[in-house]
Amino acid sequence: MPRSLRKGPYVYYKLQRKIDAMNESGKKNVIKTWSRSSMVTPDFVGLTIAVHNGKQFIPVFITEDMVGHKLGEFAPTRTFRGHPEKTKTREAPRKPGQ
Repeated sequence: MPRSLRKGPYVYYKLQRKIDAMNESGKKNVIKTWSRSSMVTPDFVGLTIAVHNGKQFIPVFITEDMVGHKLGEFAPTRTFRGHPEKTKTREAPRKPGQ
């Protein structure tokens, strides 16, 4: 369920301060954040944000298509290694006549 339009998008205030400072200075340094629930706003576009996935920081380059999504959507927390292969069980030799 999306957030109410009356409330506006949620962005962690410390992250927003870092984004504003980065845009004013014109630098393109990587910004580390643990705030996976922050929404991507148009002033994030063109910056690289390292989002924590619980183990490490995943660098995410923000494009216009990402506006409106949350940062956590771009840093998966689980690794999928495929479904386990079925092991063939050895059939017992059949008796003749069965």
